[in-house]
Amino acid sequence: MNRRALVVGPVLAMLLAGCGSGAGAAAPEPPASSAPERTGAASPSASAPVPVDPGGATPAGALLVADFGGDTVTFLHPERGPFASVRVGTAPYGLVVGADGRAWVATAEGVAVVDTRARKSLGRVPYRTATGPVTDGEYRGGGMGIALSPDGRRVYAGVNVPDGPGVLEVIDTGSLEVTDVVPVGRRPFDVDVSPDGREVYATNHDSFDVTAVRADSLDARTFEVAPYGTEGGLGSWLKPHYAAVRADGRLLLPFEGERLAVLDPRTGRVSVERMTANTHQHGAALAPDGTLLVVGTGPIGSDDAEASLTVRAKDGTERVIPLDGPHEDVAVSADGGTAYVTGGFTRDGHWNGITVVDLADGDARRLPGGERPLGIAVLR
Repeated sequence: MNRRALVVGPVLAMLLAGCGSGAGAAAPEPPASSAPERTGAASPSASAPVPVDPGGATPAGALLVADFGGDTVTFLHPERGPFASVRVGTAPYGLVVGADGRAWVATAEGVAVVDTRARKSLGRVPYRTATGPVTDGEYRGGGMGIALSPDGRRVYAGVNVPDGPGVLEVIDTGSLEVTDVVPVGRRPFDVDVSPDGREVYATNHDSFDVTAVRADSLDARTFEVAPYGTEGGLGSWLKPHYAAVRADGRLLLPFEGERLAVLDPRTGRVSVERMTANTHQHGAALAPDGTLLVVGTGPIGSDDAEASLTVRAKDGTERVIPLDGPHEDVAVSADGGTAYVTGGFTRDGHWNGITVVDLADGDARRLPGGERPLGIAVLR
């Protein structure tokens, strides 16, 4: 076993619970802000705002990022940078956008709803689960991973409850109410839905597992996913972060640029395949052709490589594209030719912008915008 078998000791005290260390359904809250949208004000380091007709529709292909370091989501043109932002609530983490143009944003205060075409807030759905005082930072309570059912009728938000197991809250997108709450593991970093919509998967960072929830009955099963073992507990770096769901229903969970855990939720079996980036990994996404994109955040040990984007073909062959500095999550263009990698990062070292990667030739360029952006979506 190599040095990744246990990465604890000096880091344990500062890492504690992380990657590095109740009433009935409520009506949606009023919009997060009654003020007009803020245009081009997402970050002090952002590039000059792109002129946009305030009454015009958001162009297809624009990017939407969750500003984890603030209280907004930011709209970016993929060539020219930020052009608008909308307040959503404290420390937005993950987001997902439906075919109707509504974005659902997991914040510390509830799930915010944004009309991305008109660039305005539609309110916020408070969590049914108590998550403590509203705070920011990696360990704050509230929503983390978030996903939308294929038919657009339900949103699934993974909610962190500090110092205990998290929950999966189910929101009816028509009534804007929380209809169900399902216990899951600790700190649900990511939430995904099976291609047929029959199951929902919460990737639970601090409990080394994935909870599979049936969409109809809400019956839940939990599978340990720990290719390095669970030694070190809450102080370990070697936990699951994000997953991508293949067309065959299997979940792909990258670890440390060395191992890809492949979970079959029908049997609970986990197989492990080799990876080649040798760096701490977070965000994952699938391109339309099944290519897996994985974000390497940078080293956690002295023999680790720097930040990168792994491009893994369906046959398992990989290209590793260097990135400049830490990154967190990734989205891919509709044609599968471009990856957009957020620079927010859950730990220190984040920066305000995204890296745009041409997947054909590996060229990468930084695009300033957002405020510690984490979740990202490409608008259709």
